[in-house]
Amino acid sequence: MKSRLKSSIYIFLTVFIIDQAVKYGFAHFNWDVQGPVMSLQLAYNYGVAFSMFSFLAHYLKYIQLGLVILGTLYLYKNQDVFKEYYFAIALLYAGGLSNILDRFTYGGVVDYFYWHYLFEFAIFNLADVIIDLAVVIIIYKQFRQGKKSNNKVCEN
Repeated sequence: MKSRLKSSIYIFLTVFIIDQAVKYGFAHFNWDVQGPVMSLQLAYNYGVAFSMFSFLAHYLKYIQLGLVILGTLYLYKNQDVFKEYYFAIALLYAGGLSNILDRFTYGGVVDYFYWHYLFEFAIFNLADVIIDLAVVIIIYKQFRQGKKSNNKVCEN
């Protein structure tokens, strides 16, 4: 358990620091670059995905922080879940807390990847990609566990 905790802290800090450094660059140094498919363009998201719930902009940081605290309490009480998903959880916390810190620091989440080839897509950031990766890992592991359970049932 201790090695998984150390690994998850290392993963968390690495992803969190990289994400915050990139966001700082976009927010303070005008790193905007226009490309034919995708552009790097600073935008602030005051809502959640696709700017939903932006009317809650001031309260979202507290709501999200509360959800992180509840998730942490759940993981503390269900340490077997943490043992199984520690890598994905570290990624999820790094991306999530980095976006929450943006809300406190900049008033909204710093976004900068803008896909505009063939269709207009939302502007997002590295933390969003990391959160999506964490969810994919969790779903994949759940799918594999479900298959293993079904195979055991079929063998009996």
